[in-house]
Amino acid sequence: MLSVEQKNQYEREGYICPIPVLGADEVDVLRSKLEAFEAAQGGKLEPAQRNKSHLLFKWLDDLIRDPRILDPIEDLIGPDIMCWNTLFWIKEAGSQSFVSWHQDTRYWGLSSDSVITAWLALSPAGVGNGCMRVMPGTHRGDVMDHEDRYDANNLLTRGQEISAPLDEANARHMPLRAGEMSIHNYRLAHASDANNGSDRRIGISMHFLPPDTVQIVGSWDSAALVRGQDTFGNFELTPIPGGDLDEDAVAFHGRATQAIRDVLYADAAENTQKL
Repeated sequence: MLSVEQKNQYEREGYICPIPVLGADEVDVLRSKLEAFEAAQGGKLEPAQRNKSHLLFKWLDDLIRDPRILDPIEDLIGPDIMCWNTLFWIKEAGSQSFVSWHQDTRYWGLSSDSVITAWLALSPAGVGNGCMRVMPGTHRGDVMDHEDRYDANNLLTRGQEISAPLDEANARHMPLRAGEMSIHNYRLAHASDANNGSDRRIGISMHFLPPDTVQIVGSWDSAALVRGQDTFGNFELTPIPGGDLDEDAVAFHGRATQAIRDVLYADAAENTQKL
């Protein structure tokens, strides 16, 4: 799926962008399903619904198993793939929501350096409406120090931000058209600005890992086996929902999201309940 050049870029810089995934008709269908669900409950997702969302929406569980997404992931981490989490990243038009510079490895409690985030756009994500920015090469070396700043407009749970100043001149934007995705190593420093555009910026992040990964902060964790085999048993396998809001999957979602919160807020001074 990936070219030699793309693989080399991932190894050297920690990211690949863009990768085409969905056609325009497919994007329209998925966005309509999401927004119909939002409209039915007041116009937005509840915080817990943003997290482990493949347990709530059958269409998202199907998406994390789509070969167009998994083939490039397999090129980078091998044929056995688990999806640890799925998250909605929605910035309303004109909102001040942003994401500060951070490295996910600092907070997720995962033992592997091979965890990959695939970020899929369900609406255009350009420079003007807050697409992701990355700092190439920061997936190598030691994890940087972070501070928890609890900014209300920061979409991150604790408003976590890399403490030392970064040279913004080295940052690169990762604009995406609707239906495209980017891939980055979860050790890579990344951020995004506010949405100054006229449309919502809707993204879904899917977090993939090899099965030998271990949760080293929480006492229990879960993941979906989306390709190959899991011979390690380090994560309880998530159920495959029979449809949206499947009763058994919703019950599992409650336990799974609490486990994620316990990890993300471990040792935090505040619990902002953004997830």
